[in-house]
Formats: sequence, C-alpha cells, structure tokens
Amino acid sequence: MTRIRVGLVDDQALFRAGIRMLISSQPDLECVGEASDGYEAITMVAAARPDVVLMDLRMPVMDGIESTRSILSGRDQKLPRIVVLTTFDLDEAAARAIRAGASGFVLKDAEPEFLLAAIRTVHAGTSVIAASATRELFEHFGSAPSQRPPEFDTLTAREREIFSRAARGLSNAEIARCEFLSEATVKTHVSRILSKLGLRDRVQLVVFAYENGLA
Repeated sequence: MTRIRVGLVDDQALFRAGIRMLISSQPDLECVGEASDGYEAITMVAAARPDVVLMDLRMPVMDGIESTRSILSGRDQKLPRIVVLTTFDLDEAAARAIRAGASGFVLKDAEPEFLLAAIRTVHAGTSVIAASATRELFEHFGSAPSQRPPEFDTLTAREREIFSRAARGLSNAEIARCEFLSEATVKTHVSRILSKLGLRDRVQLVVFAYENGLA
C-alpha cells in the first residue's frame, strides 16, 4: 500500500505530537515532516515532499498564509495539497489562505475522524469543505467582484452551465442529474473547466466565481 505522506506545521509542539500520533495510527498515512513556523515549513516541504500539509494559520516568523503562498508558487510539478488549521469557524485568515491556494480548512477542534477524512479527501483531489461553505466564507470576507476575466470566455456553453452549478456548491452527482449527464461526463467537464481557468480545484472555482461576479 502506498501511504499518503503528511507534513505538520504548527508552533505548538504538543498539538503536533497529538496529530502525529493520530496519523501514525492509520495504515494508509505517514507523517514525513514537521515545522514550527511558516518559514520552516517551506524547507520541510522541499526536503520531505509531503502529499498533504496541515498548516496552522497563526505562527511566529511567517504565518500560514504566506507559507502557503510560497509553497504553492513553486515550479515543482507535484506540489502538495494544503489544508489550513484554524480555531475560528468563519476566519478571514482562512479565506486569505484559500485565495493563496489552500484546498480548504479544518477547525482545530474537529473530530479526529473528520481530520483523517479531510487528509484523504484532499489527497484524492477534492476540497476539504463543501463548496457552498467556502462560498459563504468569501461572501462574508471577500472583496467586490471585478469584471469578467477573458479566460471565462474560452468555456463552451455547456461548460458555463456546469461552472455555474459547481460554483453554487452542487456535487458532480447533483450536476449530472440537473444536466442529464453521467457523473463521469460531469467530472471530465469540471477537469476541463479547471484547466482552462488555471484553477487547482473546486474550492478555487468557487473563489474565482465569487471574485469575478460569476457566482
């Protein structure tokens, strides 16, 4: 079995120890590196090459937002998926981290099973939180939408329909029912949409839609 490689970034050693023990208890997960601040995280990711990084937001030296932005701006073809850890439900810092490229956020007091599921979900290429919840986060903290970007005009009529439904938080199964398509076809369309718009995942699709007045 190929295990999912996880990196931990948090300035509290006791918290890291607890998460490390949780991850080590799972046969499909392994902890490959730790860091106590955002600057150390950049070095850790380069050395350990984790698949998923659990990134605290508020740390000394460099916070999780800047660290996320720096890590995901790298030219490595296999960049990690980043899940930010936050103490607050509607957290402006979490919104900024998602803008920087994070694939979602998890509350620090979440149930252990939810955190483990989040790691596996993000590794599989899906956002860690429902797209609708992400949209609510950005409606609460986001900026006013700008004019429609030119890359949106490269989408076909069908792709725009699917984009609109995905931006409202519908799952592939729900979109398939609405559009009378198979889930596999919807998945293919979503992948093409993300590629055309230069987006990493559905979380960024929602952010893109909201910030450009397309939601």
